[in-house]
Amino acid sequence: MTNAPLNQAEIAELIKIDTPTVCNSLEVVAPERRGFGYTTSPLVCAFPQLPPIVGYAKTATIRAMRPSAIGAAEATALRVAYYEYVSQGTGPKLVVIQDLDGKGAGYGAFWGEVNSTVHKTLGCQGVVTDGSIRDLDMIAPGFQLLGGCVGPSHAFVHVVSFGGQVNVAGMTVNDGDLVHADRHGAVVIPHAVARQVKGGADEMARRESVILNVCKDPKFSFEKLKAAMIGPKDIH
Repeated sequence: MTNAPLNQAEIAELIKIDTPTVCNSLEVVAPERRGFGYTTSPLVCAFPQLPPIVGYAKTATIRAMRPSAIGAAEATALRVAYYEYVSQGTGPKLVVIQDLDGKGAGYGAFWGEVNSTVHKTLGCQGVVTDGSIRDLDMIAPGFQLLGGCVGPSHAFVHVVSFGGQVNVAGMTVNDGDLVHADRHGAVVIPHAVARQVKGGADEMARRESVILNVCKDPKFSFEKLKAAMIGPKDIH
């Protein structure tokens, strides 16, 4: 049952933790993940005041620089199939979309008023993408967007594929991965340790508090700081 989906209470606990703290926790509960599994390139967070979003990934790829090479009927069928894919499964869900236009990524925005509303209705909490985002004043309430840039047009944006492995801002994501994201970026939480993240975060906070308490002490001295740094192990 370790890999069973988290229940609402367990998801709620993760929402209370910011993404850097989740990364800290993974250094404790899954130390092999210290150097990968999270975004390494900066993303624009549309609504930094919102709490973290946590969900099981729905993945897709897009292009926007040129019209789709497939016929209109086939393109429509692909688009409908994508939305059906997003609608499937229980929540919470989070969309992760890779823009395949390379240096032109973000040429056209997939995300704006319409798609935020549709995806929220289908049970998604938000999106992590290296493509562009727009319509920031008209996004579905509570729907978070982390994008590669902000742009004005959707150009020729279209879905290329869905349900496969994607890489967004250095983070590799597969369909069904558990993703945690906030204004700092995003990280994939391995299913096997998802229920240990809260405990790992508490342990890392305990380790850090040794140094923080010394720094906040009115009787601070470098010797006390030195002793605190030499004592605890693996504090940054």
